[in-house]
Amino acid sequence: MQLTIQATGENVEVISYLLAKNPNNIYERSQNGHFIRMFYNKFSDEIMEVTFFVTPDPIELSRNRAKNYDITSYINDREFVVSSIFCSLLRSALGTALNGKPKESYASWVEHPFLFEFSFGPLATDLLDHEIIDIFQPLGYEVKISYGETDYQVKLKERSSARYISLKGSTTLQNGLRQLFVLIPVLDNYKHYYIDEKETEKVERYGEGWLHTHPLRDFILRRALRFKELYSELEENNNNLFKEQQKELRLNELRYKKIIDYISRSRMKETIVDFGSGEGNLALQLGLINGVREILAVEPSESAMLKALKRFDAIKQSDNFIVPTPIIGSLFYYDERLKSKDIMILCEVIEHIDEFRLPKVMQTILSEYQPKLLIITTPNKEYNQVYEMDEAYRHPDHRFEWTRQEFFEWCYSQKTSNYEVAFDGIGDEHVKYGFPTQMCLFIRKEGQ
Repeated sequence: MQLTIQATGENVEVISYLLAKNPNNIYERSQNGHFIRMFYNKFSDEIMEVTFFVTPDPIELSRNRAKNYDITSYINDREFVVSSIFCSLLRSALGTALNGKPKESYASWVEHPFLFEFSFGPLATDLLDHEIIDIFQPLGYEVKISYGETDYQVKLKERSSARYISLKGSTTLQNGLRQLFVLIPVLDNYKHYYIDEKETEKVERYGEGWLHTHPLRDFILRRALRFKELYSELEENNNNLFKEQQKELRLNELRYKKIIDYISRSRMKETIVDFGSGEGNLALQLGLINGVREILAVEPSESAMLKALKRFDAIKQSDNFIVPTPIIGSLFYYDERLKSKDIMILCEVIEHIDEFRLPKVMQTILSEYQPKLLIITTPNKEYNQVYEMDEAYRHPDHRFEWTRQEFFEWCYSQKTSNYEVAFDGIGDEHVKYGFPTQMCLFIRKEGQ
């Protein structure tokens, strides 16, 4: 069994750190008699190719039958095709990449997409070529299937034919590997170990961000889990997760709409600063507002900014659209470029900052940057009762969440004599708990 990973383009040498494998060394490990070997075929600034070989011990695998695992006899050649056996033996060698935990200095590259080509085989599957293509194409891959001699894009062969698969597309290393570790056993429709709740958790973890929206999700889950009760459990978990994601997505859209409505009605809106702009979703929508001339998208996270840059680069400057200017920056450091702008926005930002550091942030904004309008949104802690969240925060990175009264008092404690404050809510209002998102406007007084 083998897996070859090739990447081309700038900075591909960084992938060796994401794999935690030195390109100058050959990686060889023996695991209960099974042999795993890795070496780099190519390694330069613009191309990287690494191959993993797995050679299982069929006799050792056969011994597992005493544990009631669904394992075929060692005289069968199934152990020598890519399958769950291949994935389980390779998992330890690729643990750093799968978990996205390289050395801290390279952590920002975990979310960086590269142009990859993943090649693996031989594969024994009951699926036809077009069915294999239907599994991988929705993930953005160009799929090629080889029978050891000639590549075919879409050419049907016998179901029993062993094949080699090549997937080419832009993705992160972690996401690409997680997709393979879910889908290779699906292609083979075979698991050599007992499938329990841990397998459900693994599929949920490795499938995060792509499996739920896959058009063949139900088919993939049925073949990945095999037992109806586990599939049903995951289906229920996914449905609940999807509902929560839909709520948050809708609430995000409502936040952006409310902010854009206020800015559209504002007389002074030529220059806007979007603090904590993330992947640039709000900043791009601000570029459509009539009268806006400049948008500064300020974000401290390099990985988020890289995603924003891809979005910005895809939009060309035109008469009716302003492309945001990305700035790597922080609320904790003064930046002369942000002074005296018309509008500043902190959309769902303050709750990610330690509470004791907020007064310094507000002093910098209101006393030094002095925007004409400052817009702040943050979760309403009381509304968490509607979400049945008890004491939990809405996001694991939140340092606090405030009730309406706490937010009201905090805003008044931060305002200076140059500013007035006004409050509003965003989302579906609850008769007892108010709006899910609370908003405050700091409006600079005329002549100040």
